[in-house]
Amino acid sequence: MTNTRAARLYAHPKMAGAVIADRGMATSILVIEDEPGIVDFLRRGLAAEGFHVETEGDGERGERRALREGFDMVVLDLMLPGRDGLEVLESLQRAKPALPVIVLTARGELEDRLAGLEAGAVDYLIKPFSLAELIARIRAQLRAQARASTTTLRAEGIELNLLTRRARRGEKEIPLSATEFELLAHLLRHRGEVLTREQILSAVWGYSHDPATNVVDVYIGYLRRKLSTREGGPAPIFTVRSVGYRLGHAR
Repeated sequence: MTNTRAARLYAHPKMAGAVIADRGMATSILVIEDEPGIVDFLRRGLAAEGFHVETEGDGERGERRALREGFDMVVLDLMLPGRDGLEVLESLQRAKPALPVIVLTARGELEDRLAGLEAGAVDYLIKPFSLAELIARIRAQLRAQARASTTTLRAEGIELNLLTRRARRGEKEIPLSATEFELLAHLLRHRGEVLTREQILSAVWGYSHDPATNVVDVYIGYLRRKLSTREGGPAPIFTVRSVGYRLGHAR
């Protein structure tokens, strides 16, 4: 499909004059699509809306990049060279279930739509499409992701629901006291970072530095015992000698 043909089919009212957001701050989207005209149209249109866009025209290469790199979303065609898009979708769902994938395809039959949604797509858009509608759906999914991330903290197989105040590690529910819950939430919010005892004491207990107290060490011990499971192994809370503690691997 030529660029002119793509522009005629997928007209967008805000293509010209928009300011492209800084790539370091922009939402990163991987477009896996093999039609050059649509690829070019999507790259320019999404960039004009402030998104950082990367593209791949082959299913196998697209799958590798989606698994290897930290994209915020994938826009995926189903009819691709290299590997069928449905197989790519199923692979991403297994390896990165939290990565939202919007299918963008000419396959518009009901069974195709059902297969795509069953395979893990968060949305399904049929060609020819409106770019304005695609952007609205992308933003809706990003808002949903943001709401989920503000109510649930996840890392190292641990899940903490801030609304229900329930904690899990893997399939096991972990009963926590109020203080243990706040301590774990603080560690999860700063996963991969080394936190000093003084920082933890101030954030969780509201105390200034008190060299006489070992309350942080005591509660870290409580958490380690509760988070240790037969399936998951020892709690992923590490002591950093002479400094403090870190949840998870260093960033």
